Amino acid sequence: MTLKTALLSKRVMMGTVLGSSLLLTACQEQSELSTPLQESETNTLGSALVAKLDIVNPSSFKRPDEPIYISYYDLGLSQAAALTVKTAEQVVASQAVDVDSDGELDGVYFIVDLNDKPIEVTITRQSKQPLTKQTKRVQADLAHKEGGEWQPHSRPPKHQIGTGKKEYVGGRFKNVNELTPPAYYTDHSNWIRYEGPGIESDKVGYRFYLDWRNGFDIFGKLTTKPVLHTVGLDGYDSYHDKEDWGMDILKVGHSLGAGGFGLINEDDQLEHVAEVASRTARILDNGDLRASIQIDYQGWTNSYQQQNLTANISMHGGSRLAHVQLSTDKDLPNLVAGVVKHPDTEFIQGDLDAMSNYGYSYIASWGKQSLDKSSLGMAVFFKKGDVIDVRQDKNNYLAVLKPKGHTTQRTDYYFASVWQPESGISDKESFIEYLDQQAQRLTIKPRITLHTTVTAKQTTQKLNAVAAINWARALGNSELQRKTLSYQANGWDVNRKRTPKFEYDIIGLQPYAYYQLGVATNEQVYKDVITQVTGSFIDQQGKISAYKQSNYNIDNIPPGRNLIQLYQDTKQPQYLTAAKALREQLHLQPRTSQGAFWHKNKYQHQVWLDGVYMGMPFLAQYASLFETGHQQQESFAEVVNEFKLTREALRDPKTGLYYHGWDESKQQTWADKQTGVSAEFWGRGMGWLAMAVVDVLDYIPAQNTKQRATLLAIVNELATDIAKVQDAETGTWWQVLDKPSALGNYQESTATAMFAYFYAKALNNGYINIDYKDTALLAYQGLLNQFALVHSDGTVSMTNQCYVAGLGFGRDGSYHYYMSEPVSKNDPKGNGPFILASLEVAKLLTKLD
Repeated sequence: MTLKTALLSKRVMMGTVLGSSLLLTACQEQSELSTPLQESETNTLGSALVAKLDIVNPSSFKRPDEPIYISYYDLGLSQAAALTVKTAEQVVASQAVDVDSDGELDGVYFIVDLNDKPIEVTITRQSKQPLTKQTKRVQADLAHKEGGEWQPHSRPPKHQIGTGKKEYVGGRFKNVNELTPPAYYTDHSNWIRYEGPGIESDKVGYRFYLDWRNGFDIFGKLTTKPVLHTVGLDGYDSYHDKEDWGMDILKVGHSLGAGGFGLINEDDQLEHVAEVASRTARILDNGDLRASIQIDYQGWTNSYQQQNLTANISMHGGSRLAHVQLSTDKDLPNLVAGVVKHPDTEFIQGDLDAMSNYGYSYIASWGKQSLDKSSLGMAVFFKKGDVIDVRQDKNNYLAVLKPKGHTTQRTDYYFASVWQPESGISDKESFIEYLDQQAQRLTIKPRITLHTTVTAKQTTQKLNAVAAINWARALGNSELQRKTLSYQANGWDVNRKRTPKFEYDIIGLQPYAYYQLGVATNEQVYKDVITQVTGSFIDQQGKISAYKQSNYNIDNIPPGRNLIQLYQDTKQPQYLTAAKALREQLHLQPRTSQGAFWHKNKYQHQVWLDGVYMGMPFLAQYASLFETGHQQQESFAEVVNEFKLTREALRDPKTGLYYHGWDESKQQTWADKQTGVSAEFWGRGMGWLAMAVVDVLDYIPAQNTKQRATLLAIVNELATDIAKVQDAETGTWWQVLDKPSALGNYQESTATAMFAYFYAKALNNGYINIDYKDTALLAYQGLLNQFALVHSDGTVSMTNQCYVAGLGFGRDGSYHYYMSEPVSKNDPKGNGPFILASLEVAKLLTKLD
């Protein structure tokens, strides 16, 4: 028995560790849209243990007070529950939270210190909420006076003289959870304590003017205890003087203050959120670890239109950062976030070049700008892809941000302040180090592996062909419920926050996988996805919407396989016309000097590893069906040559692994100046290659023995070399294939699904030795054990997916780059291979039986 056979036997045959039920059975092959994992059974917990988490610090520096949020949905719970969080048998402070601000608790929140060793966390369910004493590390505060009276304002703002603005005389403060000031309220009306709602952590406090200024102010703290409820009780001047707890430390003036927001108007000037019909502040969350407030601006009249704006602002214990989430009910060309520009301050801007659009950068100011003359730094953090411009005006340092959305426009950012008496940070260099670490913490999230009781009931069952098919159905049905059909033309790409484009994953790979699932199960609902999604981009004349041939983007080609299928099924000519347009693109596609396709017209002289999957299966299928004679043979030769050239350019002879990209000109910043290749072996890049080579063999005729021999040699070579970097314990593969123990590297699901598909299909078609069955089955079982997540309603998710990776335009191809891209779940780039791998494994298990 080989090591892999022993490990596979142990993992597939073992009894459930966390609880057991047998749901993936032959009786569930019926044609129902609901998933085969039923709510009534998945809600029954065999023990108090809900989940285990392994959490790893992906940074080279310590990350104290790292917030961790796990939704009840992901934990397999249908509703809020009394949960206890432990690490090393010590109870960890936790909080039930409502992160989406919909009024219902949706998950558990806790804070851990991440150092150089992994942390194992357990979450258990109790019959009732345990009575544990926790330290309150955050606070949201809102109070106004009662028992006095409104009188004409004795000193209204100059621009509001004669407008009927009033001030409140007498009375005492009363804390409330919601407050809408009357129309005659203005600044210095002495009615709201410190002039607006406040929020604080054990590091710093912030207050938000609930009037026309809409400025953000800072309370510097010299204590870790909550203090906002004690500030300003004796008037509006005392908190300007240093006390034991701290003091107000910022002069806001006419600026946005410490992270406030506004917009850039049509005259290219900053415009505050000043003229509104009403402002309503409410406390959403006021727990021990996380606090949040909301400010609704109803009837905001700005230079573009009248609309509503909502700001949700949250903080967690141990952090100086506040998270601001803005949403508007009408489109705006921009919003702006900024910090006050005081005289003699230094402006600091983080790098915006050496990162992807999902990486965080910042603008900041530094100097002796505190009211007590201490050093004070302020910053706004934002994603590179959200920022339109960085600029300054007379009063502010500004980041201009673009809201994105479908029915609601959204943008978000973080702001922070660092006061020397509290932080000990006293020079610009130390402040920049702090900023860079915070930006990395926002960009690169902790590596979390989640194992739940509900999921383990399914993944620990003996694997058979029916179970594999049902896993494909489960994920397919779950995504049909969530978002698959929203990718149709004029729909909404929820991940990219834009209308869908005619491209490889959402329009190509995922609908293709659904169709294959329909073939395997004889269920039309799956086959219909290519009509509803891919077909929606084709008009009666065969014109493709959201597609531009002159971009020569090879990522646009994969939907062509679905167009061919649609033509075969319906005989409607528009689908063939559209497929011909894609074939014409490949005729005209720019190439390297030896004939390899450029990845895109704007990526000149570049061959990317995923390009073989994007173009070659379609080209081979198209040639086999619609070309004849010399033309057909030229196309087949071109397909095979693309693999040969890709291998020649990208394969490392020492490891057998393939680099992500090659620049023939050797001019790209990511390209080695001698070889032109990029620096790392990216898992999904090789996954695309592996899927491509077994797929094109479906179309190369048996009589083309030399061409098939070339491809089969590559298949066998890949089978040997990929197996060498498979994780022996879990059967999975890593984001960067050859560096499993490197800082921040993680087991990645999309590559694992692609390799499982590759091995199973190669075995099913007799391309590789039967000895590889252990590799294939261990890979698929690892896909389930490590990355499948079963929810209380029976839906299924696929986790730990590298959302995207590329080269150029800030993506330098370094190891750090691959660690910095977001880790997501339920993305079509992973869902499609998961479904396809399940189908091929089902075939394999049928043969083995």
